[in-house]
Amino acid sequence: MNHEPYKLIAEDFSPVPSLDPSLDGTEPELHFVDGFGKLDAIGVLVPSEGDVPASVGLHRETLESAGFDAKPGTSLQLANASGTLVVAVGGGKPGSLDSDGWRKAAATLVRATQRHSRIGFELSDTAGMDAERLGQVLAEGVLLARYNYDTLKSKAKGSPLAEVQFLAPGVDTAAAERGVATGRVKVRATTIARDLCNAPPSHLTAAGLASAAKELGDRFGFGVEEFGKEQLIDLRCGGLLGVNAGSAQEPRMIKLTYQPGGSPTGHLGLVGKGIMYDSGGVSLKPSDPMHLLMKMDMGGAAAVLAVFTALRDLGCKASVTGFLMCTDNMPSGSAYKLGDVLTTRSGLTIEVKNTDAEGRLVMCDALTLAVEDGVDGIVDIATLTGAALMSLGQLTAPVFGNDQRLVDLVLESGGRADEQLWQLPLERAYRPQLDSDIADISNLGGPYAGSTTAALFLAEFVGETPWAHIDIAGTMQSDKDDAWRSKGATGFGARLLIDLAVGYSAE
Repeated sequence: MNHEPYKLIAEDFSPVPSLDPSLDGTEPELHFVDGFGKLDAIGVLVPSEGDVPASVGLHRETLESAGFDAKPGTSLQLANASGTLVVAVGGGKPGSLDSDGWRKAAATLVRATQRHSRIGFELSDTAGMDAERLGQVLAEGVLLARYNYDTLKSKAKGSPLAEVQFLAPGVDTAAAERGVATGRVKVRATTIARDLCNAPPSHLTAAGLASAAKELGDRFGFGVEEFGKEQLIDLRCGGLLGVNAGSAQEPRMIKLTYQPGGSPTGHLGLVGKGIMYDSGGVSLKPSDPMHLLMKMDMGGAAAVLAVFTALRDLGCKASVTGFLMCTDNMPSGSAYKLGDVLTTRSGLTIEVKNTDAEGRLVMCDALTLAVEDGVDGIVDIATLTGAALMSLGQLTAPVFGNDQRLVDLVLESGGRADEQLWQLPLERAYRPQLDSDIADISNLGGPYAGSTTAALFLAEFVGETPWAHIDIAGTMQSDKDDAWRSKGATGFGARLLIDLAVGYSAE
């Protein structure tokens, strides 16, 4: 008897379910109002000092006795005779909330009302906040905090968010609504990055990411060019091909292009590491929780692809070219080995001293191609080193570079996106650690400063082109729901790089 082969992947699986209306319903309405309509829950911003808003219905002593101190990030659900839940949201000291504070306050409210579909947020103390900026960060806080990756669950949890009303007396409503529209675009990009990172490696291969990129390009107005194995051989991309040697799945380089109308303000190159699953190769990783997370080792590529979905809608005036370097890193009889020497697009040869230091190998070819394209600056983003996680944890990503102007632009964009960065030195004194006896360079430095030696390796391939490198190994995922970060993939880097690209100009 003949049987159809068992399919591990559902035919209707979407790598970006957040964009599929059949899976997530309609987009929630977000708008500023003069008075609340019918709602399931109302959040009220409560400062930690001074008067408590009357709509809370309780004195400060009563709130404090219930354990609510009104510090940022705190909330307290209150029973109400009307049947509408009231949630006190901590606002901290009066006048202390900046953009990040408002984003987190909105996220705090949404997390406290997971079972409710129609929510209001009564704002106070918005003096000094630009109305458009306020609308943007509120939209980001609400929508990012409500994100869930449940497309593979048989039964989703929580209630879909249908509407959020913002009551903000004195705020320019038209400007705030424009900000909401901007926030939606940036959140859409971030959720695309999150979806791609959360997808199981069995469901999303390098070829699958290329297909998803083409669909997104058609929808959001950017060009996509796919390079398969034979084309990569012709391009002499020995780094990517070497890492791919042990895989049953073919590699892909995905080139993304965006051109603005009129004369561009500059040409920005973006490079994303796209290791679809990282076993470590012959240098096999231990079977621990971090190994489970290696489906997210393509977080850099996901962030770069997500950026391109926002450029047209936000009116980016720079030309932007992206390179996604995609393969998994697997052990097999054909896998690359310690002691192998790879020849890269640049002509430099690399001695392999550890097959789990593969990200830098796939990215070096892309850096060379970006330089050949004549970009004015390059920013690469990669889940590159465990040392980044050990040194700065899960909230802050290190950034390195050879050009302080570009590094400063990246840092400023990270500040506006609340995607925390910290510049670390590109200490050239450590470069001899990468020396090889038999090749131009090796892919592994010494036991210390691993993030720095990885950055020094990448620096070999950019020449004099201004370049910055963001290591998101620590920030790619969150172990818990935390403000706008939902448990799982964070999409870190998408909003940061959107901000950079939209404001980018050549020096």
